[in-house]
Amino acid sequence: MHDTDTTAATAVSTRTAPPLSPFPPLPPEAAARARADLYARWAGLAAGAAAAWAVASRDDGLGIGILYAIPAFGLCAVAGVLLGDALTPPPRDPIRSAGLTPRRARDYVPPRTTRLLIAQALTLLTLLIAAAVMASPDDQGRAGRTLSATCQGMTQTVGPWPGLFYGAPVLASLALGTAACAWSLRRIARRPSEEQPRRDRALAITAAWGLLVSTPLLGTTTFAAGALLGLDCVGASGSAWILVPVALSAASTMTWSLTTIVAPRAGRR
Repeated sequence: MHDTDTTAATAVSTRTAPPLSPFPPLPPEAAARARADLYARWAGLAAGAAAAWAVASRDDGLGIGILYAIPAFGLCAVAGVLLGDALTPPPRDPIRSAGLTPRRARDYVPPRTTRLLIAQALTLLTLLIAAAVMASPDDQGRAGRTLSATCQGMTQTVGPWPGLFYGAPVLASLALGTAACAWSLRRIARRPSEEQPRRDRALAITAAWGLLVSTPLLGTTTFAAGALLGLDCVGASGSAWILVPVALSAASTMTWSLTTIVAPRAGRR
């Protein structure tokens, strides 16, 4: 009888015990650091959205404002990550250890995603150079905004075309954004911090650079494909359809970048 009561009590205790969380609660100091990092990152995103809206709203109808709005958002997102890193004090463990191998920025970026972004950046540069060579002035004399071609004895002009009129701001923004992201990754890698927050920040910086690469790549391929489809030349439509996989890849990367900037852990998964 005593064994039966003990077994029943054990069963009841097992059923009523709350389930254990797979993630142990953070210490108060670590939780405060995580909140400061999160608030700073969201502040950067809010500032980026405001800056992008302000720049895009001043567009003159030619699309230049949108070209500057994208890097404005990405650079503000980078600034938010750096602000969170600056506001987060280094760990104060009584005993700390460090390896003899110096930390490198490339050790904290996702290798496959980084290789994809580098390939997309090279593709963007190639497309912009080719488009600049083929571009023509529009009816207002603005260089590099349209594409002219002679098809079946007739000259056609289509646009918008991603020549230097659009390509120059993209190249300038890409150069500035790449330098800012590279410096940020180097700072994050060398600054004392816990390992996982360092990887989260590096991932967010990588995603910000991905946004600076994938968004203009999507716009460039879309503009170029639309202009080529407007030509009656033989082979023009075939060249346009070749750009479709590039545009789809850029759209996928842009979606990942936006998601990861908002929530780096979601990008890790």
